[in-house]
Order: sequence, then C-alpha cells, then structure tokens
Amino acid sequence: MSRPLTPLALTVLRMLCDRPMHPYEMQQRIRDHAYDQAVKITHGSLYHSVERLAAAGLIEPLETSREGRRPERTIYAVTAAGRDAAQMRLAELLRHPAAEFPLFGTGLAFVNLLPEDEVARLLRGRTVALEAALAGHQTAHDSLRKQGLDRYKLLDQEWLIARLRAELEFVRGVVDDLESGRLTWKDDEVQIRCHSRPRPRHDDKGDS
Repeated sequence: MSRPLTPLALTVLRMLCDRPMHPYEMQQRIRDHAYDQAVKITHGSLYHSVERLAAAGLIEPLETSREGRRPERTIYAVTAAGRDAAQMRLAELLRHPAAEFPLFGTGLAFVNLLPEDEVARLLRGRTVALEAALAGHQTAHDSLRKQGLDRYKLLDQEWLIARLRAELEFVRGVVDDLESGRLTWKDDEVQIRCHSRPRPRHDDKGDS
C-alpha cells in the first residue's frame, strides 16, 4: 500500500492483531469499543478498506462460510507485513502533530463577516452543544471504566474529553469578551462594507 494507512485501515489492522475475524464482527467491535468516536466509519467504507488491505497483502482471507440464507462471510487475518505497517503508522501518528484544518478554525478566521452580537449568540449556542457532548462522552468513559476496561484502551476518549473541555473554556472566554466589549471589530473595514447597504444607482440621462 503506497499511501499512508487511513485511520479506518489502521483500525482494521488493530482489531485483526487480536485475532482473525470477519468484517461484520469488526463492525460490532467498533461499536462496542467506541472506535467510531475516533474514526469515521460506515458499513460500506469498512468493507472497502478490508478489500484494499487484502489487495495490498496486509491482511489475508482464512476461510469463507455461509449460515443459511445469509451472505458469505470471509474471515481475515493480519499478515506480518500488515502488523509492521500498523506499528509504523501508529508511531507516525503519535510522534508528528498533523495539520487537521478543523472547520471551527475556518469560522474563527472569518468571524468579522458577522456582527459581534450575532457571533456571541452563535457561540452561546455552541457552548450548549459542547456541554452536552462533554457530558455524554464523560458518562460513557466513566461507565466503561466501572466495567473494568483498562485505561490505555480509553486514552482516545480521554483525549476527546480534554479537547472538548479546552474548546468549551475557549468559547466561553470569547463570549465573555464579546459581551464585555473587550473583543470588538465594529470599526473593521470588512465589517462596515458587509453591513452597509449599497447606494441605489441612478442613470444620468439628459433631457430628451
């Protein structure tokens, strides 16, 4: 596989490092272990990733079985090359910060296209969503810990919770600064142009 392993491909390899399994079982384990909170996964994308990994020789089919009228299920195992590729890709992800270009950053870059009071209103709405997300992830994390799941298996959840807390603190601070007047762009030229009404054009016509 010439291109770097995608997060989904790495997820497949990681599960197959435990033991051989078929894609349907992989999908169940992804939900059970909340991998779908860290990796974007759909039913079709999982099967496509499995096919690509098999074509690249990073996993291999062991056996194919059928139960009743259900579709055939192929059990896959990771190869030595696949295990090496997974370890190398994991080392890269842990060591090198990646430029991920989050959409929220784009919104903040162009914040002066909107009036300050509207931005404050929108960000207040964002804090509500962040608070709900944080509470949900914290509850799920605490539940898994109470079930005896080792902490190292939840580090991605801890990282997500830490990010949500940091963003929530940041957004609350921006809202406070907007409402107090410490943050302003009322005199910004872009803001003035965006919200000033264009003057109607009048064609100059001479007397006929």
